[in-house]
Amino acid sequence: MKVLVPVKRVPDPATTIRVLPDGSGIATDNVKWVINPFDEIAIEEALRIKEKTGSGEVVLLSIGQPAWAEQLRTGLAMGADRAILIKSDTALDTLAIARIMAAVVADEKPDLVIIGKQAIDDDSNQVGQMLAELLGWPQATFASKLAIADGNCTVVREVDGGLETISFALPAVVTTDLRLNEPRYASLPGIMKARKKELKESDAVSLGVDLAPRIRIKELKAPAKRQAGQKVDSAEALVRALHSEAKVI
Repeated sequence: MKVLVPVKRVPDPATTIRVLPDGSGIATDNVKWVINPFDEIAIEEALRIKEKTGSGEVVLLSIGQPAWAEQLRTGLAMGADRAILIKSDTALDTLAIARIMAAVVADEKPDLVIIGKQAIDDDSNQVGQMLAELLGWPQATFASKLAIADGNCTVVREVDGGLETISFALPAVVTTDLRLNEPRYASLPGIMKARKKELKESDAVSLGVDLAPRIRIKELKAPAKRQAGQKVDSAEALVRALHSEAKVI
């Protein structure tokens, strides 16, 4: 069984993000980059599927600049078999990324695509759904449990009202939620092996897909600084503050 796992490079959640003075983007100097946490969960689940079945292949896919190879190497050190980097020096919107992924899927022919439900930098939560639509494959979003047997996939997904269990035939697209698993750390032997694993690079324009952006970011702004709080000495004072100052009651 072949599982394709798209991986995105994002700022470390502990990094302090600074918006550029002209509002065109974020300052990338001195920023630590990591695998998107939801994509780490997707890698872990793909590895568990391979370990459970005793065979198969886990292929990583990333779309971005050459520096993104660092995060792919991290995924290879976790245990993935090989990686693909589609290079693009220009920023791509979610539809263009989904189209590139669809072209890679057509070439690789995986049985399953597992991807994080969203990236922590833009939180768009769109690529997985767009990819499934472009491929015409069934999909399950926000997966908190996944099981595969006899060519079928059963997913427990988190919805507003609780949990929903759905089942469908492979191939399919699944997006991961936080409670699906706990990703493993890359071991020292895994790091050593990752250096010798295949990492194929190609240019996005060579795929022949439409990369024209449909979305344009006009401006980024940092959130307003939180104002200092105040202490009150009674419940009555709290109610007065909520009524007169916060105006929430």
